[in-house]
Amino acid sequence: MNMDTASVQFVLYGLAAVLLSNLNRSRVWRSIVLSMASLVFLALLDRNPVHFIPLAGFLVIGYVGLIFIHRGVPKATVLSILGVIFVYIWLKKYTLLPVALFIHSFYFTLGLSYIFFRVLHLVIEAGDAKDKPRVGVGAYLLYTLNFTTLVSGPIQRYDEFARDQFAEQPIPLGIRVIGLQLERIIRGFFKVNVLAMLLNYAREDAFIQLTHPMPMSLKLYAAFRLIIIYPIFLYANFSGYIDIVIALARLMRVRLPENFDRPFSASSFIDFWNRWHITLSTWLKTYVYNPLLIALMRRFTSPAIEPVLGVFSFFVTFFLVGLWHGRTSEFITFGVLQGGGVAINKIWQLSLARALSRKGYKALAANPVYIAAGRGLTFSWFAFTLFWFWAGWAQIKTAASSLSPVQWLEVWATVLLSAMVVLAIWESLRALLLSISTSEGPVLTGRYARTVYASALGFVALVMVILLNQPAPGLVYKAF
Repeated sequence: MNMDTASVQFVLYGLAAVLLSNLNRSRVWRSIVLSMASLVFLALLDRNPVHFIPLAGFLVIGYVGLIFIHRGVPKATVLSILGVIFVYIWLKKYTLLPVALFIHSFYFTLGLSYIFFRVLHLVIEAGDAKDKPRVGVGAYLLYTLNFTTLVSGPIQRYDEFARDQFAEQPIPLGIRVIGLQLERIIRGFFKVNVLAMLLNYAREDAFIQLTHPMPMSLKLYAAFRLIIIYPIFLYANFSGYIDIVIALARLMRVRLPENFDRPFSASSFIDFWNRWHITLSTWLKTYVYNPLLIALMRRFTSPAIEPVLGVFSFFVTFFLVGLWHGRTSEFITFGVLQGGGVAINKIWQLSLARALSRKGYKALAANPVYIAAGRGLTFSWFAFTLFWFWAGWAQIKTAASSLSPVQWLEVWATVLLSAMVVLAIWESLRALLLSISTSEGPVLTGRYARTVYASALGFVALVMVILLNQPAPGLVYKAF
């Protein structure tokens, strides 16, 4: 039973939880339903209770840390943070620890990285503000094991979760809200089970053509497709799942934070990370970038060095993005490329602002050609970094050796120019379509247009999933 991805079974399970949750509006009932739904969901993922012992131990350590912090035990916050991080690294089997220390029998780790962020968030916040209300064990487990955010997020703050889940009067759920959420579920289901599936097949075919004897024109085209397809596949795969869980949670009267905001519209790599996996980058900026920058500025007080400290803090923060994704050298490289991308982007912005003045830089940043070039560079760089996200060194070496350096330069130049042109056309077309409006607002986002759109997507998805019995690729981010 495929319950850990955006499958038919998962959607039906979520909708069943939605119906039960709305039988009674009391916060006690809604909490009982969410807790039971989350426990049953875990049981469906793994039938052996023994496999959950390490995860349970991790949760206990986090909660014991909260108790010590609230009791004012000296250095409890620091020790709790270090303890949670160490146990996480240990359970994820990062290679910086000796292999002999690891548990070598199988245990459940699905969703551990997202639970880690939630537990660490609670510990840090408890240490920062002594007057905050204590989190009871029931609320702690509801927040950390919420089935809608267990597998792949989004990473929600506790205060936002508690505001909705424990409200005496739950947030409204009218016909319009229900319709919008059902439409979002259909859209997300289509992304994962149709669009991502087709893109995954196309990427696999491109890799085969690139690495096997083929006419050079076909190999160049295969390299081009291999580069541009994976970022779009990853977006469809991950954002589709997020669409589904955000909609299910909203139907259960909990508002989850958005995780994507049209990332390929970003005109810089920094802006990209404000739009892609927003809850991850926001968490790291809140708990890594800001504290690190403040600490460095206190240590190095010269105003002249502040920009350097900002660039360094950006690099460290987004290097950790890669390190969080995995423990191998490929993910370390991925982290270096992410950190390097935002650091270079920041240096470029600072240099332009210094050379052109702030007013001149703002004028340049608003220029359509400059924006188009920025979009193309951002997409191309992200696509380049993703080779270390989905491929091992052997695959990367095989792909790299399939073409000469000059041929690869030609392919990347084509990718850059194509991204610039296609994304510019897409943005213009989108703006044009949204400008067509009536007294009720844009026609494209009107009730009838959305109904037709959702019906068409739903029909196609049903044909692909049920009649053709085509399995969707696994959810990429469930591995983290």
